[in-house]
Amino acid sequence: MNLSFAAMWASMGVLSKAIAVFLLGMGVLSLGVILERMVFLTLAAAQSQRFAPEASKLLTEGKLAELAELANRYPRSQLAALLRAGARRFLAFSEHAARGEQGLPPVEAAKREMARRSEQLSAELRSGMGVLASVGSISPFVGLFGTVVGIITAFEGIAKTGSGGLGAVSAGIAEALIETAFGLMVAIPAVLAFNFLSSRIDATEMAISNAASEFVDGLEHLHGHER
Repeated sequence: MNLSFAAMWASMGVLSKAIAVFLLGMGVLSLGVILERMVFLTLAAAQSQRFAPEASKLLTEGKLAELAELANRYPRSQLAALLRAGARRFLAFSEHAARGEQGLPPVEAAKREMARRSEQLSAELRSGMGVLASVGSISPFVGLFGTVVGIITAFEGIAKTGSGGLGAVSAGIAEALIETAFGLMVAIPAVLAFNFLSSRIDATEMAISNAASEFVDGLEHLHGHER
């Protein structure tokens, strides 16, 4: 029997073809997420590395308005977005305090705003990770389902021929093994990418958290001098 891919595809039933197409779709989807997250994280890290020293200098000089404007030039940087939110809220509440209005202390207002913004940025960083987790956990079972369908096809071949020869079961067994392999080929890269990207995201979140703490320390220092 011809066991080429084209021949096996032609001999596969509708359900087996649907499983293969579904696995292919999952593989393409996970590949798209992997590439998008890699580009996203790489560009974000590059912009944050350029933004950090400039922002540190402006913070030391007490130029928070200039710092907020600087952050606008780094739209892909989560660090820039976080510090911009904190600087703007600090300046806004400092103006309220200067006018004698009651409200939160400027530093506390900035800390709360940065905490809210940090949650949003964390969600942006982890966008698409659920897809990788789902593909990595589901695709082996989808492949296993394809294996069961292939085994059933093999038994149908035996029933039709009335014998258990290789020719009767080869197509079904080959179909079962291909579906199993296809499921693993989709799952393994998704799991590896999920673990790799998760470690990068964790490192990014830690770096942002440390930078935010240093920024708050700088705000407290500035606020102390303003009193």
